[in-house]
Parts: sequence; structure tokens; C-alpha cells
Amino acid sequence: MISQFLLSLSLLIVLHEMGHFFPARWFKTRVDKFYLFFDAPPFNSLFKIKKGDTEYGIGWLPLGGYVKIAGMVDESMDTAALKEEPKPWEFRSKPAWQRLIIMLGGVTVNFLLGFFIFAMILWQYGKSYIPSSELNRDGIAFDSLLIRQGFQMGDNILRVGDKTFDRFDPGMLIENIILNNVRQVTVFRKGEEKTITLGDDIAKQITEQSTSKSSLLAARVPFVIGDVTKRSPADNSGLAKKDQIISFNEQATPFYDQFINQAQAYKGQTVRLGILRGADTLSKQITLTPEGKIGVVSAPLSNYFVISRQKYSLAAAFPAGVGMGMDFLNTQLRAFGQMFKGKIAVKDNLGSFISIGKLFGGSWEQFWILTASLSIILAFMNLLPIPALDGGYVVFLLWEVITRRRVSDAFMEKAVTAGFFLLMGLMVYAFGLDIWRNFIR
Repeated sequence: MISQFLLSLSLLIVLHEMGHFFPARWFKTRVDKFYLFFDAPPFNSLFKIKKGDTEYGIGWLPLGGYVKIAGMVDESMDTAALKEEPKPWEFRSKPAWQRLIIMLGGVTVNFLLGFFIFAMILWQYGKSYIPSSELNRDGIAFDSLLIRQGFQMGDNILRVGDKTFDRFDPGMLIENIILNNVRQVTVFRKGEEKTITLGDDIAKQITEQSTSKSSLLAARVPFVIGDVTKRSPADNSGLAKKDQIISFNEQATPFYDQFINQAQAYKGQTVRLGILRGADTLSKQITLTPEGKIGVVSAPLSNYFVISRQKYSLAAAFPAGVGMGMDFLNTQLRAFGQMFKGKIAVKDNLGSFISIGKLFGGSWEQFWILTASLSIILAFMNLLPIPALDGGYVVFLLWEVITRRRVSDAFMEKAVTAGFFLLMGLMVYAFGLDIWRNFIR
């Protein structure tokens, strides 16, 4: 887990910083340092070598990396050179458009890297899917929005318009409803075919939905626990891996979606769950979180279904990889939006490198999926308009391009200092949450 995490982190940091380094060099801007990780006291550099004007090194603190560009106000707080007249090789001497390209280089590389890795995953491994025939026994679970349109729990979709629904693909259903104006869906229900006619405003309802579009329907499965989070309500109540939840307050819940619906109605309350453990039936009392969760991961779908894979040619993998990356980015944007609206608790969803590191340790396919996802998250986070992040510099540079008025070095120094301490505060808060979740609670 640790080796995979450090490998992924190193790859993302080095390529991100190269995105700044090479444009700087192309525009004949001196780069004083190029570091993987931070060379902070007391140990500073684990390794360093100087070539030309640039010192290349590896720091001991694995929280990121940086390039120190001459004549640039940055988080190093080294502003002594700014008191002198600008030198031709300094960042501040370059035209605004060149400085803008230098600052956008890192996030550009991370976006392209994420799309590229997703494309290579599809080319190498293909895209896994569940054939619709695998759902014949228990069918599909639908969101309340689709239930109101006439779908029923356990329906199995046969056709969307005149297109065969031969694999479980929520995106295909939603795309045809929104983009192709399909209004008839044929399902298999209790031994016979039924045609559902959707309302004319269904596309509007779906696009206004605050949750992910892919969450509108899911393969219907029992609720078998795949893993239990330490010190969670489930852990405190003695739930274990491979336990199957079969009832909620004495009401049968043979399927995962039934449990979720009940849990959302009892957020923060103490309930009684029926548990099937091997051949034994147990009863457990448990207090749900304010979000209606118990702190478990359900068993993978491969436990219930035969998973097939769609193969991609190299040419087909690239546009599909971009689409895969954009879908992931859209999901993250929605999640951040829900956090800002207060609908998702920040304290339960914010984590530090401890939370990220715990995701690693699986197959190499999973490693590359995580690396591609982190690359896109890194690009998005760096674009936030916070001084000390790339996005903060971009805002000031765009202001300069539009107004032809340059932000003073003194103001930049104060803004970057404030942004730096804001980021440090967020990192300390996230780290504290991880310590609380994993070692104290």
C-alpha cells in the first residue's frame, strides 16, 4: 500500500512540476529548484544535485513538490530578490501571456495525464460491465425519480427506445433520455414485458437532479458487508466482513437498496438490524450517523455476477478515456457542490494523505485507476482561485491581461502568505480528521 501510494504520488508531482518547468525554460526563465517532496527543516534534502542554474532534489516530507522559479512570489517566502530591479531571466520580467502559460502548465499536464491513463486502462484492460442477462433474477433498483415515472424495483430493462439494453449501463439509459429524447423503455416484470412511457419533462428532472446520474439505477444485490471501517458504528456494534444485513427494525430488507431507503429515514437514530452470519441469525443494535450510514463497504458486484469486459482499440480508447475522465470530474464537482451547500458533511468526507494512501494496495489496474483519478483531482484543486495555488496566480494574471494593470509584488506577497496559511490550516484539519477516525474514535 505504501509503495504504491508513494509511486503514484511521485509520478503525479514530478509530471505536474514538469508542466511548470519546461514552459519556464522555453521562455528563458531561470528555475532555481526542482523538488520531489519538500526539503523542509530539520532534514531538508535527502538527495540533491545541481545542473546549470537548477538544483534538483528529493525532500524528506512527502506532502507535495515544487519548482522555485526566479523572480516569482511563491510559498517559499523568499522575497529578497524582489527588492532589486527585475532581471531578464526572472518570471516577473516576462509578458503576462508567458507567465500565464507557465502557471497553467501543471494543471494542463495533470488533466492530460488523467485522460491518458484512463485511455490506457481501457486499451489494456477494457471496461468491465454486467450483462443484462445476469440481472434476470433480482433485476434493478431505481431511484425515486424513476419510480415516479413507472419503474418498479426488480424490473429488468430490455430496450431503451428501439435499442437493446444488453448490458447494465446507466449512462446509456440517461444519455438516450436526455440527448435522444427517448420516452419509451421496455422492461421485463414478473414474467412479462411492460412498456413504460416517460413524462415529457423527464430530461429536465434528471438534469436538475443533484446526485450523480449513474446513481439513478443500480444492480439489485443483497447487502453483504465487504469491509468495516474501524471505530465506525458498524465496528462498535460488532458487525464483521461477510455479514449479510437481512432486516431493519424487524422489517425484511433482503436487498441493499431497501436498507438504504430505511436508513435515510432513520438518520442519527438507534435501530436494530437482523444479521445473517454463516448459518446463524443475529440481532444487532446500531446508531446510524447523521447521514444515515453505518461505516461499511458492501461486497463487490463480482461476488454476485459474471463480469464481462468490453475491449477497446487504441484509437477508440482515447475518446473513451477522455469521457471517463470527464465523468469522474463531473462527479467530483457535484460532490464539492453538495459540501458547500451543507448537504454532505465535510468532516466525514475530507481526508489527508492517510485516507488517500489507504485506497492503494490492490491490483495494478486499481493502482492506475486511482492514479488517473488523483491526477484529475490534483488539476481541479490547483485551479481553485486561492493564492499559493496555481489558480490564484491565474486569477491575478487574467486580471492583468484584461485590465493591463499589474498586481504589485507587495500585494502578491501578502496574498500568497494568506493563501499558504489557509492551505496549511486545511491540511492540518484534514490530517486531524484522519487521526481521529483511524486512531482515536
